[in-house]
Amino acid sequence: MPIRPDPGTIGSVPTLPELADEHDALHGDYERLFFEGRWWSSLELSHQAKRFAGGLVRLGVEPGERVLVMLTNGPEVGTVYQGAWRAGAAVTPVLFLLQPHEVARVVRQAEPSVIVAGQEFLPAVRAALDGSPPPRAVVTMGPAGEGEVAFDDVRAADPLERPVPVGEDDLAALLFTGGTTGESKGVMLSHGNIAFDARQAAAAAEVRDGEVALTALPLAHSYGILVAAIGLFVRGRGVLHRWFEPLGFLRAVTEHRVNRVAVVPTMLQYLLQAPLEDHDLSSLRYVASGAAALPQEVAREWERRTGSRVLEGYGCTEAMSAVSVTRPSDPSRPGSVGRPIDGCRVRIVDDGGKGVGAGEPGEICVRGPNVMLGYWRQPDATEAAMAGGWLHTGDIGRLDGDGFLYVVERKKDLIIRGGINVYPRDVEEVLAEHPSVAMAGVVGRPDELMGEEVVAFVVRRGGAEATEADLLAFAAERLSKPKRPKEVRFVPQLPLTPVGKVNRRELRDEV
Repeated sequence: MPIRPDPGTIGSVPTLPELADEHDALHGDYERLFFEGRWWSSLELSHQAKRFAGGLVRLGVEPGERVLVMLTNGPEVGTVYQGAWRAGAAVTPVLFLLQPHEVARVVRQAEPSVIVAGQEFLPAVRAALDGSPPPRAVVTMGPAGEGEVAFDDVRAADPLERPVPVGEDDLAALLFTGGTTGESKGVMLSHGNIAFDARQAAAAAEVRDGEVALTALPLAHSYGILVAAIGLFVRGRGVLHRWFEPLGFLRAVTEHRVNRVAVVPTMLQYLLQAPLEDHDLSSLRYVASGAAALPQEVAREWERRTGSRVLEGYGCTEAMSAVSVTRPSDPSRPGSVGRPIDGCRVRIVDDGGKGVGAGEPGEICVRGPNVMLGYWRQPDATEAAMAGGWLHTGDIGRLDGDGFLYVVERKKDLIIRGGINVYPRDVEEVLAEHPSVAMAGVVGRPDELMGEEVVAFVVRRGGAEATEADLLAFAAERLSKPKRPKEVRFVPQLPLTPVGKVNRRELRDEV
């Protein structure tokens, strides 16, 4: 049966561990998650989370403390998330693409009491902890080294049957957007933020019991967390991939008779290059696309070749990923990202903060129970973002007369490469470390496959002879893959604003 929309308030939504217990009581035991060759049952997954929660409590984790998680996709991610929430803690997911110095910045800001990391990420974690206050424990997925604890030992604790009491306004997740420097901020999301957004997104997307969903979205991203949380509201089955691989993705749709998939636009573009017609995709009904702008030609070609419908949505981490959703029952409106989820209000304002008329562009502002608690330890930034009680997204859009939202322009400086946010300052600061670089300005240029690619404009120091290849290699050693420049352009000087900042608008005009 479908989820019934409930536009109520945050107070009408249980906390995440309460929702998990309600799900178990309502639906009992069934095949819930398929991952790398085996099905995990719903009660098996719940029992693992309860035992991990007991292990965290045994380690001394207190309510409100942060558990930093650096894992690739797998059932263990859900075990850690649900276990942390059950123990009263919050999770701080870290994308495994980050480099050691980037991880170090997250560690310094979040001050986690426990770090859970895959074996392959332990060198980055150990480097990040150099010079930082040590956490209570570093939990590893493989053999534990000195000062570390094995994941299986934590999970061997007595199960925590009753969750540590928390409220819907308590911190559940601390997500660092776009990196860890400059404009990057820690977004504080409560239990109510996540539960409300997941429930209303599920209702809008008309998710039903018995459906099979597939995703390869990183569970360290707000979009991936949202997709996972929707599973708390239905008796559905999920197929999870460790990461995205087009042919494996298509084979899974065929093998498991998948009804829904959640993707970013770049995934669709890769899939369109694969032999779609060699796979039986007749079970697939809906493709949810988010995190970046979807070229309409991509959507049209996908629907023409597969017969499934693309449902584009819009959101941001500060509003727990989903602000608007294209409903399956909505008429086709090319270019639209749907209507706001129930209980979430969207308004478009001009530069003076005054509302504009239907069809007129302006800044997208959001109000609702899915809007963040604020930015971690940044009250001034929180106040600026929440001016007048509305979340100011910095995105430019318009609402038509029927309430459908259209995103006209992304945030002024943000680069979205393959669905991953890249902040120019992160890249500029690394380039500035090169002895031949006097100044650097970074912008995105449109790219058919990745959405955008990173382009760096560089002013050499006097007498320096660094080449493009030199700087690309330098950046590759210090930046995670999504942040690495695709090209470097040498210029005699960078355009500056009156206050001396790099004028990225002029640089964007160049590309």
